[in-house]
Amino acid sequence: MKTAFYSTRKFERDFLLQAAGDQHELVLLEPALSLATAPLAAGCEAVCIFVNDDGSAPVLEKLAALGVKYLALRSAGFNHVDIQAAHALGMRIARVPEYSPYAVAEHTVALILALNRKLVRAHNRIRDLNFSLDGLTGFDLHGKTVGIIGMGKIGKLVGHIMRGFGCQIIAFDRYPDNEWAKANDATYVSIDELCSRSDIISLHAPLMPETEYIINKESIARMKKGVMLINTSRGRLINTLDVTEGLKSGQIGYLGLDVYEEERGLFFEDHSSDIVQDDVISRLITFANVLITSHQAFLTDTALKNIAATTMYNLDCFVKGEKGVNELT
Repeated sequence: MKTAFYSTRKFERDFLLQAAGDQHELVLLEPALSLATAPLAAGCEAVCIFVNDDGSAPVLEKLAALGVKYLALRSAGFNHVDIQAAHALGMRIARVPEYSPYAVAEHTVALILALNRKLVRAHNRIRDLNFSLDGLTGFDLHGKTVGIIGMGKIGKLVGHIMRGFGCQIIAFDRYPDNEWAKANDATYVSIDELCSRSDIISLHAPLMPETEYIINKESIARMKKGVMLINTSRGRLINTLDVTEGLKSGQIGYLGLDVYEEERGLFFEDHSSDIVQDDVISRLITFANVLITSHQAFLTDTALKNIAATTMYNLDCFVKGEKGVNELT
């Protein structure tokens, strides 16, 4: 089956080609999927997209008119796809529900450590032969309270790792796993209590109507002065303008982001020669207590192998007319 892969990057090409072997014909495209680029899928039965591709109804309609029958997602999240519209057009959809929860959890902890111990600032100083320690004071993680919002596999792994540092773990989830909590000496609490008690808050919830802007002006006001806020899940879990105000007031003492609510067209691209038109992220970058990575928490060789392998499995299921375990219904 001929499949158009949109938003294909250099870091994943070899993994995709190796997983495909001679069983699939891949058309590897650098542009993101949009109304303008949909015609690039002409002659393909399937389209494969990444997290910032446009899977809205108008785009899907254009793909369907080209004869595209299948949509494979190289991601766990599917909030960028209009699932109802796809099904109404007769399209089958499958995702990669899990690639490496360890990769994202470990990156989360890397952000925590780098922010706390001011590693980026220290590294830049040393490059300038400035060996002063002034302004580099961190805090002991041991004994601190870490609040985790969203206790899926990634959230639980973050809890497990931070427990190893001697942190107290509190969590919020719509469906508490009390057995896990008991085994890991963690406690499920309300979102309000989590905000008020946590020294560090880490977000691992999916983006849904109930979780959109779960971090906002009101929830920030309930947090401890100088709280550390980490988001490696979905950008729209936090209201970035409210968080910026929290940084300016000192209510938020540290911010680590691997995702951003307006990242489409920005992340995964080289804008080093451009004047970035996004005033919000331009402002965030100016804060010394903010660390931003470009949606790279997933980026390990293990994760890339798993994404490629699962994507080919999903395409195989489409070809064989079978309903795979990853199909969205």
